[in-house]
Amino acid sequence: MKVKTASRISLVKEYFFSRKLKEIAALRAEGKDIINLGIGSPDLPPSEKVVERLHHESSKDNQHAYQSYVGHPELRKAFARWYQKYFKVALNPDSEILPLIGSKEGIMHISMTYLESGDEVLIPNPGYPAYSATANLTGATPQAYLLSEKNNWLPDLDALAKKDLSKTKLMWINYPHMPTGALANKSFFKELIDFARSNSILICNDNPYSFILNDEQLSILSVEGAKEVAIELNSLSKSHNMAGWRIGMMAAHEDRLKEVIKFKSNMDSGMFLPAQLAAVEALDSPKEWYDSLNMQYRKRREKAFELLDLLNCSFQKNQTGMFVWAKIPSSYKDGYELSDEILYKGNVFITPGGIFGTQGDGYVRVSLCSKVEQLEESMKRIKSIEQAEA
Repeated sequence: MKVKTASRISLVKEYFFSRKLKEIAALRAEGKDIINLGIGSPDLPPSEKVVERLHHESSKDNQHAYQSYVGHPELRKAFARWYQKYFKVALNPDSEILPLIGSKEGIMHISMTYLESGDEVLIPNPGYPAYSATANLTGATPQAYLLSEKNNWLPDLDALAKKDLSKTKLMWINYPHMPTGALANKSFFKELIDFARSNSILICNDNPYSFILNDEQLSILSVEGAKEVAIELNSLSKSHNMAGWRIGMMAAHEDRLKEVIKFKSNMDSGMFLPAQLAAVEALDSPKEWYDSLNMQYRKRREKAFELLDLLNCSFQKNQTGMFVWAKIPSSYKDGYELSDEILYKGNVFITPGGIFGTQGDGYVRVSLCSKVEQLEESMKRIKSIEQAEA
């Protein structure tokens, strides 16, 4: 029986990594040992205390029921402590924090709450593909704003202000930025809040990379008056090695959260309670835990730099986050060509920058979610390609 899909599905494609992982699985089935340096899925575990708390709570008989749509109070309080300690932002745990099943869920909730046909939403290019996909699914029109290395991967707000923004409801930003690793500062956030207020645009900052190779955590909500025009998403996926746990949060003025919960409460039935209580342990981790994690990422980043040097790529060494973003040599037409060459000739996969938008066409991205030994083996394979072609 043929059932026609909804027209909205024609506006989105299967996620690139979903397609690429199938291809990598097929190559492995052929006997090829593929090293995947593409996806930012932490390979390190959460802290022992987190796992112990999960085991302890899940062994109780009364922990397996449906949970509140707004998360357990202890988790909201832990998020509030976390934001106060590291971001210097005061959040009311009863009204300004909404736990999520991962921050990606929040992208959809925000889009479905505020966007509809006829609306426009500003999307960074390069940027996370989910921003455009969710906009398309709502019927709204994504409008890309171009980011460039020349401007430190920050939007040109003066240029944006000259455009017709009368239909624009939302603007997605993401700092520390993925995929480039660029940082914003408080001065820029102040300008952005003024821009949003002047143009009646809701700013949505997706902020999951603050703790990875970054010494100072910054939230857009630290700017005075930001809660009037901004929402921030955060996650334990990267900061605490809990990607598969699906623990995230949304922080905003209570009126915003009341609006979002209307949609969210129809989409899920709460989060597994032991996972929420284990997340409390993660959020209360001491600074030393983050320092230890970053020590490992620094070692990996140095190896990634060496790998990219072998490929004659150029890059900034002060990048944050769990990736290294690099400009490809002029001998390649785009990052796809370079990525495919080392995949098919060397069995090493790195991400072509073009999946994040046209501004990424001349770049590639290497994930730091692989052990030093895998990065070293990847370099050996790349050297073998060069030797074979010499």
